[in-house]
Amino acid sequence: MTVPPDVRPAGENVPAGVRLELDGAIATVTLDRPEVLNAQTPAMWARLSEIDAALTGDVRVVVLRGEGRSFSAGLDLASAQEQLGALAVIPPDQAEDRIAGFQRAFSWLRRPDLITIAAVHGHAIGAGFQLALACDLRVMADTATFKMAEITLGLVPDLTGTKRLVELVGYARALEICATGRSIRAEEAERIGLAAVVVPAEELDAAARDLAAALLAGPRNAVIEIKALLLGASGRTYAEQELAERQAQVRRIRDLAGLGE
Repeated sequence: MTVPPDVRPAGENVPAGVRLELDGAIATVTLDRPEVLNAQTPAMWARLSEIDAALTGDVRVVVLRGEGRSFSAGLDLASAQEQLGALAVIPPDQAEDRIAGFQRAFSWLRRPDLITIAAVHGHAIGAGFQLALACDLRVMADTATFKMAEITLGLVPDLTGTKRLVELVGYARALEICATGRSIRAEEAERIGLAAVVVPAEELDAAARDLAAALLAGPRNAVIEIKALLLGASGRTYAEQELAERQAQVRRIRDLAGLGE
């Protein structure tokens, strides 16, 4: 495959702090700034967006992880101050456009043709929490914590995390989590639906690999149809969801019979 500049296989230096490793149908994306607990910068977001464009049709599962002691401690403070200063002085529509560019680094993880897994250890704070939320599934180490810390800076979560958080835990719980900025330990995260599974820290990478393998066991087109049905369910009535199920099933039956388009 062709890999964009500075989005290289594991083992090569990536200045932006993102590493990509391809293994058949599994792509592993590693945040690689362990010296600052994988604090995020716009350069990292640009590389994440490039990885989206680099993935071939062979990739079915993306595992997102962090190097070192944490998944991601949130925004790089020096970079954040610079960005906030710049956003404050440009026209609002231009500021919104710039934030939209940042959001693309997160939103591609919801692609309908992929299942994405965040393997979370240590801290996932602010932008780190939202990056984990952008994934379809979260596997957590038993020592990991989530925290939506934007409130401590007088800001709001703006990296695509609010809708997914409400979908997972409901409005009232999401409001409490965002407005207080408190920490959520792994046990609570599993109980309220933020984590699919919690495992001992030393088993995290293996658990993510096992989940990826289980997801690959089903036919790709069936998994894509299932994801689409579930993603759209909350916005449909029962009658609309039943219609969507019927249409998806007919497509699957025709495909299995060799009659698909």
